[in-house]
Order: sequence, then C-alpha cells, then structure tokens
Amino acid sequence: MLPEIGLGLLWLAAALAGLQLLAGGLSLSANGGGMAGIVRPVAIVQGILAAAALGILIWLFVQTDLSVKLVAENSHSAKPLMYKIAGTWGNHEGSMLLWVTVMGLGGAFVAAVERRLPEPTMMATLAGQAFVSLGFYAFLLFASNPFARLYPAPEDGNGLNPLLQDPGLAFHPPTLYLGYVGLSIAFSFAIGALITRQVGPDFARAMRPWVLGAWIFLTVGITAGSYWAYYVLGWGGWWFWDPVENASLMPWLAATALLHSCSVLAARNALRAWTVMLGVVAFSMSMVGTFLVRSGILTSVHAFAVDPRRGGFILALLAIYIGGALLLFALRAATVTEGERFAIISREGALVFNNVMLSSILGITLIGTLYPLFTEAMGTKVSVGPPYFTPVSAMFAVPMFVVLLFGPMLRWRRDKFSRVSGVLALPLVVALIAGGWAFGAGVRHVLPLLGLALGPALVVASVLPLRGRSVLRAPLSLWGMVIAHAGIGVALFGMASDSAFTVEKLVAAKVGEVQQVGPWSIRLAEVAPIAGPNWTAMEGVLKARYDGGAEVTLRPQSRTFWAPLQTNAVSALKGRWNGQLYTVLGDETVSDKGESRWQLRLWWKPYVPLIWIGGLLVALGGGLALLSRVAQDLKRRLARAKGGHRRDEVAALVKTDAAKGDAA
Repeated sequence: MLPEIGLGLLWLAAALAGLQLLAGGLSLSANGGGMAGIVRPVAIVQGILAAAALGILIWLFVQTDLSVKLVAENSHSAKPLMYKIAGTWGNHEGSMLLWVTVMGLGGAFVAAVERRLPEPTMMATLAGQAFVSLGFYAFLLFASNPFARLYPAPEDGNGLNPLLQDPGLAFHPPTLYLGYVGLSIAFSFAIGALITRQVGPDFARAMRPWVLGAWIFLTVGITAGSYWAYYVLGWGGWWFWDPVENASLMPWLAATALLHSCSVLAARNALRAWTVMLGVVAFSMSMVGTFLVRSGILTSVHAFAVDPRRGGFILALLAIYIGGALLLFALRAATVTEGERFAIISREGALVFNNVMLSSILGITLIGTLYPLFTEAMGTKVSVGPPYFTPVSAMFAVPMFVVLLFGPMLRWRRDKFSRVSGVLALPLVVALIAGGWAFGAGVRHVLPLLGLALGPALVVASVLPLRGRSVLRAPLSLWGMVIAHAGIGVALFGMASDSAFTVEKLVAAKVGEVQQVGPWSIRLAEVAPIAGPNWTAMEGVLKARYDGGAEVTLRPQSRTFWAPLQTNAVSALKGRWNGQLYTVLGDETVSDKGESRWQLRLWWKPYVPLIWIGGLLVALGGGLALLSRVAQDLKRRLARAKGGHRRDEVAALVKTDAAKGDAA
C-alpha cells in the first residue's frame, strides 16, 4: 500500500506543478491578477508532497520491502541501516526522486520567504520553477518510477554496489543535488527577470543567496566526492578528469562566475547580461551533467548504468529548457543593457577578467568531456585525460590566480594599479620564497612550481583587504571572502604538492619484510581473515615508523561482498601535519616453491590533505557570506515590521547591503 501512496503523492505534486505554472503564467496577463494569490500556496504544498514521497521511499528501503523493484535491486536485508537509507539515492530512480524533492522544497522556500522582487517578477519566477519541475516529474513518472512493484517478491535483494557502501554516500549526492537545484532556482529567477524586463540590482540581491547556497553545496559535494574517490577507489589519486567528475565541476565553475557577477550587479548595477546568461549557463551545465550520468553513454564508477532511452528524455528536457531560455534571452537582449560603466582597472574589471577565465576553463572542460563521445559516435575512440585538461586549464587558471592577488583590493568603478602595487610586495615576496624553496627541493616542472609559489601568496593576499580595519568589527561578508580566497590558496598548494612530491612504491612483500617509501619504513606484520556485516576480508597489519619514530598500525583490507559479489580494496591512511601515508593491500601470490607474498601499494603524499582542507575553507567562506546576507535581510524585514514607515532605515540597510556586495 505504501508504494501506491508514494506514487499517488508524486502524481499529485506533478499536478500542482502544472497548476503553479498555469496560475503563474495567467497572473502576468492583464486579466489574470486574481490567479497570483494561489501560486505561493500551491508551490509550498507541492514541495511538501514531494518530500512525503521521498520519505515513503526511504522507509521502504529501511524495511527492505522487496516487493518494490527498486529496493530489491539496490538493497539487502543484511546491509547496515545507514547504507539502507543512503541506498535510497544510490541508484537512478531514487536519486531522481531526491532531485525533484529538493527542487520542490526549494521552490516552496522561495515562495514562502522571498519578498524583495516585484510581484510580477516573482510570479514569473515561480512559474519558471514549476515549468522546470514539471519536466522532471514527467521523467520520473513515465521513465523512472521509483515505486514500481515486483511480482513475485524475491527472497532477498541484490544489494548496493560495494563501492557506494561508504559513509560519504550518505551526504555526497544530497549536497550535489542541493547545488544543482539551487542553480535551477537561479535559472528561474533569470527567466522571471527576462519575462518582466526587471534585470537590475533588486533581481541580483534576490538571486544571490540562492546562487551562494548552491555554490556552497557544490563546493562541499565536489570536495567530499574527491576525497571519496581518493580513499575508496584505492588508486591514490584525488581527481582524474573523469567525465562524471567533470559533470559536477562544470556547474561549479559557472556558479562561481555567476556569484561574482551577481555581486557586481547588486553593488554597482553592472554586468546585467553577464548575470542573466551565466544563470542560464550554470543550470545548463547541471542538465548536461545529468545527461552524462544517466544516459548510459558513459562507463564510470560514478555513473548510473541506465537505459539510453532515458538519456533521450533528459536530452529533450535540456533542449526545451536551455533552448527556450536562450531564445527568450535573444528576444529580450535589447532590453538587458550592461548598466553602469567601469574602467578596466577597477574591482569590476578584475571580476570580469576572472569570469572570462572561469568561463574559458568551463569551455575547455566541456569540449574535453564531450569530444570523445562525438568521435566514438563516428566510429573512432579517443581518450582525453589529464595530459589535455591539466595544462590547458592552467593556461587560464594561472592568470586568474595572479589577478586574485590584487583584485579584491581595487576600488569600484575606477582605480590605479599604482595605489595597490605597494601592498602587493608581501605576497610577491612570499611567492618568491615559496618558489625558491620548491626549486631547492628538486621541483623542476613548471605547473607544480607555479602552484607551490602562488598558493602561499594567495593565502597572504587574501587577508590584505582586512588591513586598516578592526578585525572584530569587519563585516562577516568580508571575512567570508577572505576565508574563501585563502582556501583557494591552501587547496592549490596541496594540489601542487601532490604532483611534485608524491612517492609511490608497488611491491610483493612477504610477512615480516620491511619496505621503505619516502621517510616511512613499513613492515607487513601479518595478514588475517576477518568478517563484517555483509562482507569478508583479508586484512593486512602494517607496522609503520616515520623517520624511526613511534610505531603506528595500519590495517588495509581486501574485502569481498556477497550481495552483490564483488571484491574491492579498502585503503588505510595515516596522516601527519606534513602529509599522508596511503596503503593498499592487493592479492596474494604463491611462487612455485610455495612462498607466499602479498601485493602492497604504498604512497607518501606530502601536504595532500591541504586539498580538502582548502575546499572546506572555501565552503566555510561562502557560508559566512551567506550568513551575512541572511542577517541583512532579516534586519530589513524587522525594520519594516517595526516601523512600517521607517523607510530611511530600510533604505540605509539596502545601501549597506549594496556596499558590501563585493564579498562572494
């Protein structure tokens, strides 16, 4: 009965999305003003119904209801509870239900709290969000029903892919979907503003918190996904430019550019066309990523192996949404002026330069991701990987980082480089010292050398906007910018260190033998069988010493899951302040003389944890900036509620918000 209720809730939510679209559209007509009153309540109820449907599916997974096809194919009675819950979205249908639920709740939240935009623009925005939601409801109900029954029910389920049975799965997909859906709301704001010709600072201030929230979740999701791939897959790397990895990176690049454009539009009434177009592009990249992951045209550990016909459905949605948005932009382009002008040497100029660089990296990534698919369709297989992506993207990333050293210190509208050149002495000295240290340590490749020099310089430059200010009284949004930019420098240093200093060793070791990797000496003490809740494993016991210091124990495993039957390596890591020891246990080999050896892969990775520490700092900076925006909005609302006619106070708060609009 519960599956039928869940399916019924989805149909009802889809019907309400259709009503929301119809009412929102009619409210914009000359005689449709009466329809505006139902749009917000309908959007709220739609989100609640979608959330209830997802709750039912989660409960079916918790109960291991094998009469539901999705549960039988992706769960097992012996699976731990956490992975039963996470398994809800560890498959195509469940993840799409999570997608539409987050989209519905996002639209409901916009309807409930957003009051800054003119009512016609708000109605057009909610109608646009309903239009996007309606397509995904159709995809879910007609091509990806998560509540389909299975008769007769099997005795037990197939289980979840063992690679996905990891705590990271519990929050990695939801964070990415929150980011994708946040960009769908930004897309709806852009469509609403184009329809009503209201592209201005108010539109940017209304859209900016949603873009910022989406960007934060994408940052956390990509950081978590990178670390998941690093320690779960047992290959010792953190990014391989896999097409599905790129599918999450491309929306992040577009969202980063959009976030900076929103700040310029909100603060200086400039970059109107940039902001609208980036709103469309950011959501387009989310749709492209969805198509790549779910179309069946890719083979990736991250991808869902599904019927290619579903990919055709998503491709049709992509054509409708993005094609329609671009057509609308073309029709309204004459009314979307660029607003206030500014000099090249200005904060706006620096932001535009970095947006061009980000857009270029996005284009490079998109071309490198799609090109092999086009060539394969023509009968030729081509591999595009790090040898293309890394150096070509660095051609644009390095100039962007250089501008980031001084861009935040420039004044709005017009400035002189000579005014900030003296302040740049400190980060330049730091860059020279760090680069000299790296060169002395034997680094000769250009890109790692540049990364090791620019990383510390960015960290130092990030705090320079605080000079001359009381640290305790500095705006929270300014602190957000400082921390986010410092996080970029920290992550860049970690990436360059991994490329420059990593030491790897692959050996076939006997029990009792000692191996040396970097400053570590590692002894294979024993290998013994162990059992878990739904797996068995051979576990190696490694005794490791750093430079002859205290002994530590690591326990890498080779696990065999029985539902489904699959063997995979579970790495063991030991972190220090200056890096991380990474160990993987492989298969046993027996010689003709009966001598037993175990394959070991050992890495010493200096400073590699800085990659993820930097990513979290970037997200933290975004969180502080978002908190600042929310606090300012609450102040405005309280001012209106208290005084009613205290317009001067409200205007002052709006002016303050605009003045602080540079913090991304």
